[in-house]
Amino acid sequence: MSGSYWRNVHAEGLAVPSDRPLDELTAELTRMLGDPDPALRDGTAYPALTTWIERGVYDDLLAGLGDGMATGMLIGVGDTDTDTVFRRSFSALVLGECIARDNTRPLLPGGKILEWGDRLTTWLLRERDLRGYVPGKGWAHAVSHGADTIAILARSPHLATPELTVLLDVIADRLLLPVDRLFSSGEGDRLAFATIAILRRNVVPLRVLEPWIARIASAAATRSTYDDRDPYLAGGNAEAFLRALYLQLSLGARPPQVRSDLLLVVVDALKKTNHAYLMATAE
Repeated sequence: MSGSYWRNVHAEGLAVPSDRPLDELTAELTRMLGDPDPALRDGTAYPALTTWIERGVYDDLLAGLGDGMATGMLIGVGDTDTDTVFRRSFSALVLGECIARDNTRPLLPGGKILEWGDRLTTWLLRERDLRGYVPGKGWAHAVSHGADTIAILARSPHLATPELTVLLDVIADRLLLPVDRLFSSGEGDRLAFATIAILRRNVVPLRVLEPWIARIASAAATRSTYDDRDPYLAGGNAEAFLRALYLQLSLGARPPQVRSDLLLVVVDALKKTNHAYLMATAE
């Protein structure tokens, strides 16, 4: 359909059009999630789908919609610097809205939410296109969108301590994966925010968190011996994450119960990984 059709839909407050079947509208919006034109992707498809999910339009179809988004996260996975990233990244965001709907109004069995969580985390660790903002095409932001959906998933009552611990491990794995470019568009902050969402459940004990932080800190202290590449590629993402986590633990609203103890652990990790900047200097 022409762009004018969807502009009219938006002008009417995103009421579901009555002139076409919902499945046809949904299929078109889903295709538009992968469009390199941000006006169609960010400005049209994403707000339409999320608004309809929030309004309950898909309540009887939520499992199928989420399955479609989970499939969309695999389209072109492994590609770098291609337009396929938009479909994957925005499918993850819409999947998050499906989970958020179930968080608000239980509609799905726990097994379905756990299945989506497994597919989300598998995609996030396989994603190789780490671009944030793409000139002329808008936000790709796959890692950030994956982190946002992890934050929503962490609030699901279907997840308990074992599943939340897995999410923490996935965050660490994502930070420690080899990269050709460091995160540069707030991805570390979004991963830290997802971590805080997990911690706010107050079911992951400090004895689990301490070795988790130690693993990330060990990577943050690493510098590669590359002759032709940035040595900070080895540990830069982990280092930025620790700083972001410290900031959010220190200043964020609704701190988790482990905040005080975990802050000491994070501060110790930061001292070890930033000792060159913390040394006393002669006057």
